[in-house]
Amino acid sequence: HLEQVAVGAIAPNFTVMTPEGDTISLHSISEKIKLVDFWASWCAPCVAEVPHLQKLEKDLNRRDIVFVSISLDTKRENWEKQMEQLHMHGNQWLVRDEAFADMMNVKGIPHFLLYGKDGTLLDYKTARPSSGDLLKSRLEHLP
Repeated sequence: HLEQVAVGAIAPNFTVMTPEGDTISLHSISEKIKLVDFWASWCAPCVAEVPHLQKLEKDLNRRDIVFVSISLDTKRENWEKQMEQLHMHGNQWLVRDEAFADMMNVKGIPHFLLYGKDGTLLDYKTARPSSGDLLKSRLEHLP
């Protein structure tokens, strides 16, 4: 299943749950660059990235980039509580399928993936928002 995470691979058409309980797919966001953050409420390094991610989203002056946070939490309540405490907004999704992280070869979190406007994988493990200007520069220079 490593073909899913090869640079140039098309994002798999998986479905996740929104805070409202609806299902959605990454494919529903088309013609946009997508920065995908895999995280969980119990993961301290993940939680530490959130303020950096929020700042990056605010500072980045590009409307063609969409930030997506996908939680691997197994308990919806924990996910909702942490989102509220961290004032998380926007595309907050919850994985309902345990096999998903395996399919995406996510061995540790936080894990950031970067997809191009055409839905192909640009970076399997892109820089973290806390890396300073590394990720910001990468995003600013994308076509």
